[in-house]
Amino acid sequence: MSLDATLQFVGAAQQVTGSCYLIKHNNKQILLDCGMVQGGDQVREWHSFQFSFKPKDIDIVILSHVHIDHSGLLPLLVARGFNGKVFCTPSSAELLPILLKDSVHLYLKDLEWKNKKAARAGKKIQPAQLTLQDAERVEKLCQPVPYKKRLVPMPGLELEFADAGHILGSAIVQLWLKGHKSMRKLVFSGDLGNPTTVLMYDPAEIGLADVVLMESTYGDRDHKNIENTVQELTDVLAQAHRDGGNVFIPAFALGRTQEILYYLALLHHQGKLPQRLIFLDSPMAIRVTEVYNKYLTRLEQKDLAAIGFKPGMQLQDLLPMLRLTEKVEDSMAINRISQGAIIIAGSGMCNGGRIVHHLKHNLWKNSNHLIFVGFQVNGTLGRRLVNGEKRIKLFGQDIVVKAQIHTLGGFSAHAGQSELLAWAKAIGGQPQFYLVHGEIEAQQALQVKLEELGISAEIPAKGDVITL
Repeated sequence: MSLDATLQFVGAAQQVTGSCYLIKHNNKQILLDCGMVQGGDQVREWHSFQFSFKPKDIDIVILSHVHIDHSGLLPLLVARGFNGKVFCTPSSAELLPILLKDSVHLYLKDLEWKNKKAARAGKKIQPAQLTLQDAERVEKLCQPVPYKKRLVPMPGLELEFADAGHILGSAIVQLWLKGHKSMRKLVFSGDLGNPTTVLMYDPAEIGLADVVLMESTYGDRDHKNIENTVQELTDVLAQAHRDGGNVFIPAFALGRTQEILYYLALLHHQGKLPQRLIFLDSPMAIRVTEVYNKYLTRLEQKDLAAIGFKPGMQLQDLLPMLRLTEKVEDSMAINRISQGAIIIAGSGMCNGGRIVHHLKHNLWKNSNHLIFVGFQVNGTLGRRLVNGEKRIKLFGQDIVVKAQIHTLGGFSAHAGQSELLAWAKAIGGQPQFYLVHGEIEAQQALQVKLEELGISAEIPAKGDVITL
């Protein structure tokens, strides 16, 4: 009997977010990631969302990492009937509850606000599609698996995680699907890390594969040199100091925030940080940083030594001017500070969170500077600002954009085109590649480069099914 297995591209096909792939094998159903499409109205999206499969029929979920565009629909999956195991790395199992509870909490707050508005207008109230208990149930379903440990989650399937180097706990998923007389190895890259990321190891090389799902977020370009990027950051901070304003950095709470704290600590250590106050204004980023602190001594000491790190220290020990603002009133008080501060606040694409309130109070002042350090998805406020919009609307108010906007691409936690090509070229066995998790222009550019190397690569559309 030959191998009887198929894979369906449920999400992140010809788009960056919403990572989700369905494998059917030996009458079982396996989900690779269960991510949310970012950039839209979360209440509207979740209330109209329909899975293309029955959640109760999914046997297991295998999670590459915990970013919301890879994990965010897990509470909804559970609310609608899923009750199997969620396989992920140990640090992902620690981080996942933080992100999911925050995501559900924001959804419930938005829903409450919309329902109050509807009630005043005499319109119908919308019931919640899920609760915080659903996020807690996901946590209980997690099955941590260390890197390089192979296990059999079900008959005919072997699983092993390799380090993807993207964020803490991120994994390259390796699956061996076995039939009676045949076997196929499927590799899912997850999100591959940028080798310049200081707190992570480089992505692991994969020896052999038959089928590879590879991310392509930056398939059309390389990132700026990290040394030049740090110099750009240094220059922006110096200019903001001269302008008598503040610096605002939309925070990707997991990964990017901790990298930015590292580089601010480096500049402080070198005497190049003119600002005297730094606010980490994101409860989620604060909790994530606590998890990172637990793993710091396991990461690359050569990078941490440059900022005076010693075992037992935490990231905030290296920045004496750092203030952690958990409470809403402390966050609001930041806007009374007119100059000399760096504010790192969620969310990273400005589609919610505390950064939006800071933008309302500060975006119209030409002395302020706004620094984007991560990818801005189409449809988000961050993307609109990067694209140069001069007027936006926040909380019903028109805001003129006078703050200086900067994009520092070298801090990206994703591999650039050259790194993607090198990773792909190192895989033996002449595998068939499928490019996922990228905008179509980036995928087409990467496809051409791969084919120049003799690597066959296709760009699947959402809903496409392939036979494994």
